[in-house]
Amino acid sequence: MSDLVVITGTSGGLGRALAREAVANGYRVLGIARRSVEEADIGDGYAHLCADLSDIDAIPRLARQVLAEHGAPYGLVNNAAAGLDGLLPTMHNSQIRAVLDLDLLSPIMLTKYLCRPMLSVGRGRVITVSSIVARTGFRGLSVYAAAKAGLEGFTRSLARDLGRRGVTVNAVAPGFLDTDMTTVLGDAGMARVQRRSPLDRFATTEEVAAAVTYLLSPAAAGVTGTTLTVDAGSTA
Repeated sequence: MSDLVVITGTSGGLGRALAREAVANGYRVLGIARRSVEEADIGDGYAHLCADLSDIDAIPRLARQVLAEHGAPYGLVNNAAAGLDGLLPTMHNSQIRAVLDLDLLSPIMLTKYLCRPMLSVGRGRVITVSSIVARTGFRGLSVYAAAKAGLEGFTRSLARDLGRRGVTVNAVAPGFLDTDMTTVLGDAGMARVQRRSPLDRFATTEEVAAAVTYLLSPAAAGVTGTTLTVDAGSTA
């Protein structure tokens, strides 16, 4: 039986690309998202589980369900996120909490429970989707940037915790992608971002997915504790 990879946020544009690429490379994929996904839209080997990852207290139960119904994962790709656009002084406290719960706390908690079987067998991959905004900043995305920067620190430290047990931990930091999450920038904002790229374009979801699949592969066995940037050169 092929290795199982759990990917969160597969109802969004990047998540679908991650799932399709992983299935195309021979992995069994379990997608987790709040919205349903047609399994045939991803490909053979894909299964879907509807769950609200912002419900932190439900994550231990969710992890038990994953293990009971699908078996121990070889890989976990923490992709689910929300990029709420707003200036901090005018954001409601509940909005700040919602972003931090989904973007930072839920990946940490899901990793806690799903890396345990990886440690038991002495092999595994944990990959977190960050963002270049963690390092560059962007107007109106201070809370989102804080969450992503936290994930990169989490990645580096967790790599040291798990490495001796055969589990690698890495992050991929996409630039701005032409997905539903970036529509809040508007056409003018997207055009400004695109002009920063030496390639005069955005990175694609398929390019980000290829980077994640590389980190899942045996070829990346010696890569851990790092963040791989896929942004068409905009931060060069």
